Amino acid sequence: MLHTWSLVPRTEDMNVLSSKWVFTPKMKPNGELNKLKARLVAKGFEQEEGLDYLETYSHVIRTATIRMILDVATAKDWPIKQLDVSSAFLHGELKEPVFMFQPAGFEDPKNQITKADPSLFTYYKDGRSMALLLYVDDMLLTGSDSALLQDLLDCLNKRFSMKDLGKPHYFLGVEIESYDGGMFLHQTAYAKDILHHAAMSDCKLMPTPLPLELDTLSQEPFPEPTYFRSLAGKLQYLTITRPDIQYAVNFVCQRMHLPTVSDFLLVKRILRYVKGTLHMGLHIKKDREMRLHAFCDSDYAGCKDTRRSTTGFCTMLGSNLISWSAKRQQTVSKSSTEAEYRALTATAQEIMWLSYLLRDLRVEQPEATILKCDNLSAVYLSTNPALHSRSKHFDTDFHYIREQVALGMIETQHVPAVQQLADIFTKSLPRKAFLELRDKLGVAGPPTQSLRGNVGECVSLGHDVGKAQDGENPKLSLKPQVTTNSATDTLNERKKEEKMLKDNRFEALLSLPNDS
Repeated sequence: MLHTWSLVPRTEDMNVLSSKWVFTPKMKPNGELNKLKARLVAKGFEQEEGLDYLETYSHVIRTATIRMILDVATAKDWPIKQLDVSSAFLHGELKEPVFMFQPAGFEDPKNQITKADPSLFTYYKDGRSMALLLYVDDMLLTGSDSALLQDLLDCLNKRFSMKDLGKPHYFLGVEIESYDGGMFLHQTAYAKDILHHAAMSDCKLMPTPLPLELDTLSQEPFPEPTYFRSLAGKLQYLTITRPDIQYAVNFVCQRMHLPTVSDFLLVKRILRYVKGTLHMGLHIKKDREMRLHAFCDSDYAGCKDTRRSTTGFCTMLGSNLISWSAKRQQTVSKSSTEAEYRALTATAQEIMWLSYLLRDLRVEQPEATILKCDNLSAVYLSTNPALHSRSKHFDTDFHYIREQVALGMIETQHVPAVQQLADIFTKSLPRKAFLELRDKLGVAGPPTQSLRGNVGECVSLGHDVGKAQDGENPKLSLKPQVTTNSATDTLNERKKEEKMLKDNRFEALLSLPNDS
């Protein structure tokens, strides 16, 4: 096999761990059984930090990086492969020796113990034409040359037992659907599991995640806080492809330490909204103009308990949403300008990190990244170094945005409040404004399958084909057919039919014989 352990005699100075067999059914996204997995797990909780080990670490990739790589690969028509490492947890590099009792069913009669001998995890990314994303044992490999990808896969197969899963369809709980115009990322199966766990599979629907008024919440403690935290944590993972619920989930997660009954009702409202938008996800469209830009906003003193402001921002590459955030600021701001200025700085840090990532992928940004904010004072403050009297109480760290503007890396611009995309990450919005911003962020239903024209056109074309004379070749005509099946005409016809039905019923009543 992999020779992951060897039998050695036990000594008194060894901290020998016990083990446990874990049997888990692995399911497909549609709920069908994929395979049965058996795993031998050492009970690491029997170790003591600082004595048996110093630190633990596994390679994990940020979700924003995944969306960035998928965006670039879609725009450049790069092939994408999904890889999986068999028994990846056995290939870790351990600096400290680990001793474990022999697993049940595989005992050696000489009363010996096992010693770990794993291999090394590798993470490789060539910025010119290839990128490898690693999340523990799940990988995404993409690049400009299919032969180069195969060469890397052959090298990895020499060191590890690899599985080439082909085009990605299900990665880290995210379902990926490719179509001609790009990709569609969604978590429909995961959302159904959350609703089933909450016993809300047949709940009523809500148009928005949160109500407008959040001040009239009761203070009665919720009797099952563990259940509340479980639902809130599951919803937090759902925000990977659902930025429209980011603020709502962040709002309820801030109450996980001491949830109330009203907080649980808010969680149920979010689940009702998820039920009504179950098949929605994030679209990554094929956009050749890969220019990075961002929006940022803040809700001044939005938290009624701490009076802290909420920072919200979103970064976009062309027309595709890459990263977003809704987070309460760490300290209280003394003015709305200070709160917006902090939001500018937080967004600037995200922009610079994404810029470095694009540079590694050889996606050049010839001009300064546009950062749009709806607070005119904060925009002026980021470009005018003479406003010391107005910003002397600001912390030094928040002048990071001013430095990036001076270096020409970022350009701040004012945007009207009605065009501020980041507004959806800072507060609860009315239904109309919420739906408009949700559409602009690229959150929508699954792509339609090449349906051309309306139903009336299809019926007319079908009749034309059916009426073809003998000896003629019945071909579909691409010319639009003149139809009268508009919504107004259909409504008028229904009204006429209802009126005729009522008249007929009235005449039938008049024709009945009179018993008097």
